[in-house]
Amino acid sequence: MNKNVPRDIDDYMTLFPEATQRLMQQMRVTIRKAAPGATEKISYGIPAFALGKDLVHFAGYKKHIGFYPGAGAIATFKQQLAGYKTSKGAVQFPLDRPLPLALVARIVKFRVKQVLSVAKRKR
Repeated sequence: MNKNVPRDIDDYMTLFPEATQRLMQQMRVTIRKAAPGATEKISYGIPAFALGKDLVHFAGYKKHIGFYPGAGAIATFKQQLAGYKTSKGAVQFPLDRPLPLALVARIVKFRVKQVLSVAKRKR
């Protein structure tokens, strides 16, 4: 196993300054509440939550927290995310601003519905 890959989310968060750790913990708690049946894991070297398949990922950086809910979620919440830097499947939340936790929760709940809907259709 690659020694540079964190074992779990707690291990991952220790790689960052305390202020960034606090923000990542807020993100973690918000995601957990919005998707209580999801499991935590490290995927692609960063924290992720899965419900059969990956729901969302997040990651710490020098100047922002990256949040990765996928392209469908970014498109659906485009208007609410207008004040943040986004790409096809990601959004950057600057470290010098409070995290939009209510918005994160809505996005996670959207992803839960997406994933469960796809799983239901496959059955």
